[in-house]
Amino acid sequence: MHDLPNRSLAVQRSALQSGALIPLKTDVISGPDERFQLRRLISATPKHLTKAGPKPNPFRPWDPRLEVACLPQHVVLLNKYPVQAGHLLLITKQWQAQADWLQASDWQALSAVWAQQLGFWFFNSSAAAGASQPHRHLQLLPRVSGQPPCPLAADFEALAHGGSPRWPWQQAAAARQFNSASSAEDLQACYQELAVALGLGAATSDERPKHPYNLLLCNKWMAMVRRQKESHAGFSVNALGFAGYMLATEASDMAWLASSGGDALLDQVSC
Repeated sequence: MHDLPNRSLAVQRSALQSGALIPLKTDVISGPDERFQLRRLISATPKHLTKAGPKPNPFRPWDPRLEVACLPQHVVLLNKYPVQAGHLLLITKQWQAQADWLQASDWQALSAVWAQQLGFWFFNSSAAAGASQPHRHLQLLPRVSGQPPCPLAADFEALAHGGSPRWPWQQAAAARQFNSASSAEDLQACYQELAVALGLGAATSDERPKHPYNLLLCNKWMAMVRRQKESHAGFSVNALGFAGYMLATEASDMAWLASSGGDALLDQVSC
């Protein structure tokens, strides 16, 4: 893996030309709370997100036209349907379940990618937490130095420094501060600590997490949110919802969101 940012740009150009990359068109619209960024989907919803029944695994095999880098046990791919340019997926080469614990090899691969590409990481543990695929994949939104990782970064940074939860849904969240130079082992230990704090169990004693969850990670904090369900009022919510990014579709009840607010939506889908 060499010069990941420039390699990503080159693959984006070629994947757009070949049709392998299909960016989703959205508009930023005014929402009930300036803390959140609300977008409306203009493009048609991708078929794999709407059709019922078993879905083919897009990572076995993965599309080589979207491949950015190859690691010993993982591959870095462009997200086929990005809202933000450069959205990357870190997938396991061999089948690993999204609903199982993240392993040491996942954290080692994440650290290797992060050393070359700054950004905001997130993970959806299962369909109930907003995962669209059961094959293990972590996701990275590139950021430039000094750029805020996400709209609700200040909330999580305060929580990581021991502050009291400000909003109802944060009762289901935990966050920890760590050094941006933390090793893969440090990151894995922080992940396991958060899991215990939220009652998800422990990788040493539980075969898999006891509850669905979202994981969020930037260079100042790691946070985890325990989930109850995937959607409410027609809004599908994954980890990005708790980061402050919301996406409205034709199914979304905009009147409910306007009267209740973004925090109420997050409260409905968290524990």
